Amino acid sequence: MPEIKEQVYRDERAADALAPFHAWARTHEPGWTYAAARVLLTPVALLLYRTRAIGRQNVPAHGGFILAPNHFSNMDHFFCGVYLRRQIRFMAKSQFFGGQPVLSYVFRVAGHFPVRRGEKDDEAFVTAHSILDRGGCVGMYAEGGRSRSGGLGEPKAGIGRLALESGVPVVPVAIHGSKDVRGWRRGRLPRITVSYGAPLRFDRVEEPTRDEALDAARAIFAQVRKQYGALDAAR
Repeated sequence: MPEIKEQVYRDERAADALAPFHAWARTHEPGWTYAAARVLLTPVALLLYRTRAIGRQNVPAHGGFILAPNHFSNMDHFFCGVYLRRQIRFMAKSQFFGGQPVLSYVFRVAGHFPVRRGEKDDEAFVTAHSILDRGGCVGMYAEGGRSRSGGLGEPKAGIGRLALESGVPVVPVAIHGSKDVRGWRRGRLPRITVSYGAPLRFDRVEEPTRDEALDAARAIFAQVRKQYGALDAAR
C-alpha cells in the first residue's frame, strides 16, 4: 500500500472560525458543487474503478438516516454515493474548511460540514442533527479518519453518539478495494465494491455516556467488518 501522509488531527484555529460553515449546512441543502462532482467523478468511479454496489435496497428512500462506511481513500465519498439517489452530507475534517478557498467553497456548497477531530465538537453534532431532522442523510466514517494500516481500523465513539442521540436508522457500508486507489500511479486500478447492509436501529438516548456510544459504534462497525470480510472472501 503506497504511503500516505500522517493524519493531522488538531486544528489550531478557534472553534468559532467554523461557525459560518455550520450555519450554511444547517440552513441550506446541497448546491451545484454536489451535482458537478457527481458529473465529473461518476465516469471515474464507474469506468476506471469499475465500481459496483450490493444491497442498495437497504438505503432508505426517504427520511433521515446515517451512512456509516469504512474509510481508506479520499475517493470513498464518491464510491459511497455514486449509485445512490440520496444526497450524502458528510461530516468532514475541519482542515477542509477555511483553508484553501476553492476546496472550502466546494465542500461548503456541496452541503458537507466540519468536525474538529480529536475534540468533543458539539457543534458538528448540532449540525448533523439539523440535517437528520430535515430528513437528510449524514455520512460519517465509523473509524473517524482514513485507515493507515491497510486493514480496517477501530470505530470511534462519535458514530455511536449520533446514532443514539438521533434514533435514526444507521446503514453500515463496506467499501472494498479503495485502499489501493493510489495504485493508478503504477498503472494498477483496483475494482471497487460497495456493500450496503440492512439498517441498524438503536433505542434513542438523549445524553449517552462514552461507554454507551462506544458500544453502539462497535455494533455498527461489527456489521461493516462482516460485510467487508464477505467481499474480501469473494475476491
